[in-house]
Amino acid sequence: MHALFEEAGKFLAGRILSEAETSAQVELDSGKRIKVKAANILLKFDKPAPAELMAQGQAQAAEIDLDLAWEFAPEEEFGFADLARDYFSESASLAQQAGALFRLYEAPHYFRRAGKGRFKKAPAEILQQALAAIEKKKLVQAQIDAWAEELGRGACPQPIREQLYKILFKPDKNAPEYKAVVEASRATRLAPLELLHRAGAIDSSYQFHWKRFLFDNFPKGTQFPQLAAPQPPADLPLAAVQAFSIDDSATTEIDDALSVQGLGSGTVTVGIHIAAPGLAITPGGELDKLGRARLSTVYMPGYKITMLPDEVVHIYTLDEGRANPAVSLYVTIDEETLETTATETRLERVPVEVNFRYDKLDHIVTEDWLADSSIEIENTPQALLGKRKELTFLHRWSKHLKARREVVRGKPENFSRPDYNFRLVGNDGAEPTGSEQVQITVRKRGAPLDLIVAEAAIVANSTWGSWLAELGVPGIYRSQASLAPGVKVRMSTKALPHAGIGVKSYAWATSPLRRYVDLVNQWQIIACARHGATAALAAPFKPKDAELFGIISSFDGAYSAYNSYQAGMERFWTLKYLEQNGITELTASVIKEGANGGYLVRADDLPLVLPVLGAQNLPRGAHVRVKLGEIDEIALDISGTLIERLDGDIAADEDGGEDDEDTVAGPIAIAVDMNDAEASDSTPAKDAAQS
Repeated sequence: MHALFEEAGKFLAGRILSEAETSAQVELDSGKRIKVKAANILLKFDKPAPAELMAQGQAQAAEIDLDLAWEFAPEEEFGFADLARDYFSESASLAQQAGALFRLYEAPHYFRRAGKGRFKKAPAEILQQALAAIEKKKLVQAQIDAWAEELGRGACPQPIREQLYKILFKPDKNAPEYKAVVEASRATRLAPLELLHRAGAIDSSYQFHWKRFLFDNFPKGTQFPQLAAPQPPADLPLAAVQAFSIDDSATTEIDDALSVQGLGSGTVTVGIHIAAPGLAITPGGELDKLGRARLSTVYMPGYKITMLPDEVVHIYTLDEGRANPAVSLYVTIDEETLETTATETRLERVPVEVNFRYDKLDHIVTEDWLADSSIEIENTPQALLGKRKELTFLHRWSKHLKARREVVRGKPENFSRPDYNFRLVGNDGAEPTGSEQVQITVRKRGAPLDLIVAEAAIVANSTWGSWLAELGVPGIYRSQASLAPGVKVRMSTKALPHAGIGVKSYAWATSPLRRYVDLVNQWQIIACARHGATAALAAPFKPKDAELFGIISSFDGAYSAYNSYQAGMERFWTLKYLEQNGITELTASVIKEGANGGYLVRADDLPLVLPVLGAQNLPRGAHVRVKLGEIDEIALDISGTLIERLDGDIAADEDGGEDDEDTVAGPIAIAVDMNDAEASDSTPAKDAAQS
């Protein structure tokens, strides 16, 4: 005796070895024995053989017209054998009964299952809806097939071009555009990114990176809504100083300026003046919402996306020739010992006499020029000569401050790496296209003007951070527990030491026009300046305010993404520089051993870290010549081969290393998963893969 039965949603047939009241032992053709519940046995038969019945049943199922079967089927619940007798004949054979079972089971849109071998036909309205959906699915699959074929021929259908970044990075894996890319990748055996590039979907490597960044971070675009720019309070007192700022020529958000009073009197007062949008932008207002949505200005070579609208920046930036609203920190200093004797914070309007620019003055303002007033340099601006004594004192004070911090820090700060400036010729601040000629110039870190600005910012941020803590007013702090390897800078609401800088506490507060956490801290500082000991009651953010933790979390994510994009675009333009100048070889220093027996090296004269293959047993700092390989502007990738080791070693950068690997681009992570079961399958697949 044989049995046809259902097991885990499948139909099987085999020989019955034994039977009990509720189950049977059945042996399949493969020899496997299965215990089958009696309720799951749908047919018992002596002939034909199980495999033959299954084959005959499948053949009969293929001949059953579902529309006709639906017409024949009774309105009430029925069994598969009943339908076989209605459809074929009263004496329907075993094969016809099995065929009816298989056909009914595979057509749930016509017949819903009502039990083992039992069915009920779907209402006419539901059936028509299901048939329409099936037809639509067929049309969609036909479209997927057509798009996949077009991609395979090297052309990109417009719907796929329009959804390129969504397909690659945040796809709907049931969307036909996504499925077409998967099918075409399988058929051509090309990685999705390469496939789309060959098909012309990526016609500009620069635009690819730019639009990907916008897709991830500015999906609604970078334009600001029309909002009224708030004016500063009319009753701010006018400071009795003539301040000056120091920035590069591309800076439009001038956050900070300096002033010096009392030179030669024995007691000098240095004013650190910070632009004060916090005097008019109110927490929870529309401009605050804009700032909190962006969290920071985004910088990249030749372009930037500002945190606040230009109208607001224009009112509060510390432009020369006018008195600007500011939060000022006045530091009283013993002129001989350079020790700080007092500090005071004021809310005021600060006259800014001149905006100095690093890139135009660094060659003039050297340590020798500051130390020796007899040195004259041709074409020195009169405004700079007028501030020479002040700059000389500030530089002396800055070196003192730096030395004091290094004692706390436990070792000197290392300025062995230069900074690099990027200029896109003829760009003039417009959105780049990626085809501009790029110029890369070197600027030595720790240059006098740079040191003055940096130390003044550290004084302001550390002084205000400690002041907030003393008054019990919460702020957003940056801290670092130690300089031990792997101990990173973190943000929190606690005034903890910053080992990397060498201060007891450090709250970002000197860039409120371009960093949202600085604006938040400025609101808190303004409350302290206005209310003193009762500031904790008046400050916008109270102790243990959960909103501050949310701001920290959001800022960390956005700031990291923005910095990563800036680094990526600097790498893009560095690769462009190599290409535009025909550079095929360069000298570099070894950072560490890399993968596959190679090394990671840093170029001597360009902001470029790359992997190279070649000689063995090179120490960190070894000086080498490298032959460059092929440039991949999409992956921002380049590698090289060691040609020779040059005489002498370059001293290893002790403070470097944490960001070494971050500066090496590799394959871009995309969300097109080639391990999906089938392009037409709606089963969720893995969310990430690499091209």
